[in-house]
Parts: sequence; C-alpha cells; structure tokens
Amino acid sequence: MNDCNHLAILGGGPAGLAVGYYARKEGIPFTIYEAGSRLGGNCITLKHGDFLFDSGAHRLHDQDAGVTAELRALLGDELRRINIPSLIYYSGKFVDFPLSPLNLIAALGIPTFARAAAEVVGTRLRRGKPADNFKSFAVRKYGRTIAKRFLLDYSHKLWGASCHRLSPNIAGKRMKGLSLGTFIKEALLGTKAKTKHLDGSFYYPRHGIGMIPEALASACGDRHIRKNAEITGIIHDGARITAVELIGGQHIAVGSAVSTLPLDRFAQMMTPNLPKKIVELTKELRYRHVALVALFLDRPSVTRAATLYFPGPEFPFTRVYEPRNRSPLMSPKGKTSLVVEIPCQSEDDTWAMPDRQLVTLVSEPLVRAGLIEKHQIMGSAVHRMISAYPVLEAGFEDKLATVMNALESFPNLAFAGRNGRFAYVHIHDLMRRGEAIVADFLTNGVARSTAHRPHPGHS
Repeated sequence: MNDCNHLAILGGGPAGLAVGYYARKEGIPFTIYEAGSRLGGNCITLKHGDFLFDSGAHRLHDQDAGVTAELRALLGDELRRINIPSLIYYSGKFVDFPLSPLNLIAALGIPTFARAAAEVVGTRLRRGKPADNFKSFAVRKYGRTIAKRFLLDYSHKLWGASCHRLSPNIAGKRMKGLSLGTFIKEALLGTKAKTKHLDGSFYYPRHGIGMIPEALASACGDRHIRKNAEITGIIHDGARITAVELIGGQHIAVGSAVSTLPLDRFAQMMTPNLPKKIVELTKELRYRHVALVALFLDRPSVTRAATLYFPGPEFPFTRVYEPRNRSPLMSPKGKTSLVVEIPCQSEDDTWAMPDRQLVTLVSEPLVRAGLIEKHQIMGSAVHRMISAYPVLEAGFEDKLATVMNALESFPNLAFAGRNGRFAYVHIHDLMRRGEAIVADFLTNGVARSTAHRPHPGHS
C-alpha cells in the first residue's frame, strides 16, 4: 500500500470504477475505496419483489463509439440497443422530446404555434450579447411561448433555483431539435423529417443499468476494491497528496489519488486546511438530491416512452420512466412500474417526508392526469439519492475554475464523475475520463486533473 505508484480511487460509483477498469487493463496498482456496502453510487438497479428499477432514468448514449464497443465487449448480449423516444406530458398531451416543430402544432394549436414559430424565427434574426443566465438564454433562443411552457418551470423544479439564477450551460443539447432549420425542413418534408432528430436510440442492459457498474467492478477484481471504507481525510504536504484517512483513523499512503467525492466534502477533508476562500467557494457549488418513488402497477403498460417529462408546476416531479420500456425483464409478465423523480435539497420538506406521503404526493397527480388508476398500484418503494446533480447556477464557471486551479496545484490529484468534477456528465463521459486519467498516469507517473477536461455543461 505504500507503493509510490499506487493509485487511490475515492468512490466506487461508475466514475471510480471506470478509472479502476482502465488501470487494471494497464497493470497499474490501484485500490477503490467505497464508503458503502454496495458499488455503483447513484447508478444502480434496485429490486422489489419481482420488479427491477434503476436509480433514475439512466441509459448509455451511443455518443462515443470506442466506449460503446468497450461496454459491449464487457456485457455481450446483455447490452441491447433500444429505440424508444422520450416524450413531454403537457396539458394532457404527449409532445415529442426533443421538441419537434411539426408535433408542436398539435400540442399548442395553430394560433399559439404560429406565435411560437414567429418568436423562434425572430430570435434567430436578432443578434445581441450572450445571455448570462438561463432565463434570458431560453427566451432569446426559443421565444417566450416555448420557454415558459417547456423550459422555465421544468428547470426551476429540476435545479431548485429561479431560472435567472441558473447558468445558460444547463441547456446543453436538450433542445437540439428546435431550430430554424427544423422548422423549415418539417414544413417542407413533414413527418419524414420529423423523426430524424428525436433522441430515441440508446443502449441498455437487459437487467438494468446496474449491470454496467457491476461489470466494471468484476473487471477491476475484488482485491482492488474496499467497501465500507469511508474517506474521512485527505493528507498532503503542501505539494502532493501523501495519504488518505479512512473512518476509524487508518492512514494509507498513496502515490496518486482520483476523487469522485463532492468537491465541498473533499475540500473540507484536506489536512492541512486549504485556504478559507477555496473552502467557502466549494460550499457555493451546490448539489441537488433526488427522492425516487417507484410505483408497481397491475397493468401491462402505461406509455411507450423511454422517459416522460413533466414541465408543468402542477406536478411536483420532473420526470417519470417506465422500466419495462427499456427491458421487458424489469417487470413480471402483465405488470409494469413507473419510477418518479423528485429533485430536492436536504432542507426541503420533501426530502424528510415519510415514504407513505411521498407515494401519495406522486401518485395522486398521476391519477388525476388519467395516466394510472389508484386501484392498479400494487406496491411502492422509495429510494433517496444524495448529490445526484450539480446545480449549475449563473457564475458557477468562475467559482469552479478558482477551486480547480487550487486543487490542481497538487500534481498527483485528479477528479472524475459528476460530483468530483461538478459537471453534468454521462456514462460514456465517465468511461472516457477514466481512460484519460490512466493514460496520463502512464505518461507522467501521476494522475493529473488536466487530462481531458470537457465543457462542464448539461447535455
């Protein structure tokens, strides 16, 4: 354990497991330290009787051919390609996601659609300085009609902050289908053009997303993983990370460290202490928790959507997914389930709400909307996820840059994952980041944070 080439990976979620996976392939000595008794972090598959459901609407986007090939080799036939688009539930109607101009006619009606279309065209013709917050960005780019109905209320629920306080970066590629080009194409080509930009193709394991971290953990090997090993301290000498402290006070010398822990926790564990300004800045980089409610239903199906988004303020949740639409093995034959996400903070009433009240909170709006019937609910389960999303507030980029510049002064320290990098990233990003960290380790003998740092925006 005192080998100067030993790599300490802090956290056994998919980001940490990805680093370990590539380290094992390259013969680099490493240990993954996981605080809990289960690997996978916030990317796991849970079991309730004969039902399986994931900790969120996870999927493998086929946006990196190399990563997709790597995971297909690991999982074989267990990883299937799925083609099911997501939808938005708006005013009792199902709307394409990403938004499709042709579909908006049916959702909004011709007069409202005409106004929305004029606004979209108008925003493309006007030039101005870049927006400094998401509300300005959304209204300028998509017009007030579409922004209000599909973006602003939803984003407020998701991030827990008014949209004028959110960074424009939260938009990412969420509205990639709504452009002047698609308006013109769909007007000329109709439904033939409509389906081309819809986000319906992805990979998914037959028994849930948890199969991906499970396969990575298996490839890492049990001897390289320590569970129930919570990190309580990060020891440095002013120039390098020298050791990590585990719960109980055990100190383990390290050659390099890769952290997937939330930045605020990591900074507060540094010994000697980091400058007060840096520690305070990390506290301003907030994370969003999620209360997950699964409803198990005595009916064969509810929708054909991969994920159903609820932008309206009348719904306390942001999105719902139906596991069996990703794989029929997620529910018993003739039955289905819905998994509902409620973003919240630890100080919110929702986070502390008893499980039974949470079930009522989500089931009653779904019944009122006519999506399910109360008597069909066979059972339920609640799962709470801490630090599920980084909250990309306006100005976070400068704060994050200051924090990372301070932490990157340690040449043998790297960061990975949503929490570790304060970036809204996906499975393929985590895999590529793990590979880059290991490649940098092979080149320089240390795991450095400067390797492969993509834009931190929401995509």
